[in-house]
Amino acid sequence: METLILILHILVALGMIVLILLQQGKGAEAGASFGGGASSTVFGASGSANFLTKSTAVLTTIFFLTSLALAVFAKHHSQELYSLTAPTNTSAPTTPATTNPATPTKTPSNP
Repeated sequence: METLILILHILVALGMIVLILLQQGKGAEAGASFGGGASSTVFGASGSANFLTKSTAVLTTIFFLTSLALAVFAKHHSQELYSLTAPTNTSAPTTPATTNPATPTKTPSNP
């Protein structure tokens, strides 16, 4: 789930970059009135402004929500990483086998 949100986050960020770069600045209308030719776009003179602005707003909202989701995932992982409790093992602990110490053998005594 985290990977899916991360991929969506990156794609939305790239989409935002493209949409923001496609938008015209506030001073673009003044240049178009003097024959700059910037007013003839695919969407018409003013049609692109509404479409690009609304698309950017939608992508910004999605970017904000994915950022919050990734922050929640990061907080959850950091709590697991810095937890003071010992991790619980599901396998049974292995104990070393205890052996009885060998009894000393009696050596024949030399008279």
